[in-house]
Amino acid sequence: MSSVVAIYRDERFSPNSVKNDRSILDAVLRKLHRHDVVAISEQQLNEQHRAALYLSMGRLPRTINLLKQFEHQNQAIVLNNAKALESFSRSHIHCVMQENGIAMPPEEGTRGYWVKRADFAAQTQDDVVYCKDKAEVDKTKEQFAQRGVHNLVVSAHVEGDLVKFYGVADSFFWHFYPTDTGHSKFGDEQHNGSAHHYPFNVQQLRHTVARLASLTGIEVYGGDCIINSDGRFFIIDFNDWPSFSPCCEQAAECIAHLANQLLATQTTRKITHE
Repeated sequence: MSSVVAIYRDERFSPNSVKNDRSILDAVLRKLHRHDVVAISEQQLNEQHRAALYLSMGRLPRTINLLKQFEHQNQAIVLNNAKALESFSRSHIHCVMQENGIAMPPEEGTRGYWVKRADFAAQTQDDVVYCKDKAEVDKTKEQFAQRGVHNLVVSAHVEGDLVKFYGVADSFFWHFYPTDTGHSKFGDEQHNGSAHHYPFNVQQLRHTVARLASLTGIEVYGGDCIINSDGRFFIIDFNDWPSFSPCCEQAAECIAHLANQLLATQTTRKITHE
């Protein structure tokens, strides 16, 4: 049995980010070189891949079901844990944020709307669509339905600075302005234009994001928010295990540290049971 099995994300869930998504997992594995590590794709994962710890970027239902099985039958530890991933969708996150008073865009506005696929993370540019008014929202919903996608989230567009953030539990936090660096996945940043760098409370954002991570059970995470001219922030996206591309080595160090802590906990638990 391996100490660690690392699972790369299926490429359909890494639109325009395949290389970056692999890079963060590779960086973590370099820091875990003293352990017996096996790195595989989601498609390769099967019941024979036994380990004390699974580092999983996987999102396929089959992957999550296998990881749940490992957690339950073998008392393995999964990062991010399979139970959390099973319910981790945009619609679920939307509900969690509403129920817990976490700052998010309003449902109504005068600057347009966003219609987003809510059953999975975005796989193509067509999964996140800006609409100038309600009539365009209705048309976009019909287009989603024609693709067989009915689980959607609609929110008003908020004007302000787009800020991306990354985190590992409550031990690591990084944020930056993608328009400052040209960082883009689908080009949607153009709707907010260049950053004005409105002042805001970074520690409050960090605390709020860590709280959302705790509520969803996700320990390696990232997302996007809008900072308006008053310094208020609105979280518009939250994802499991992002690429950490602007802070790959720093994040990898924290993820590896967390992995070592989990492996130590696993070892202690086995000794206690024996």
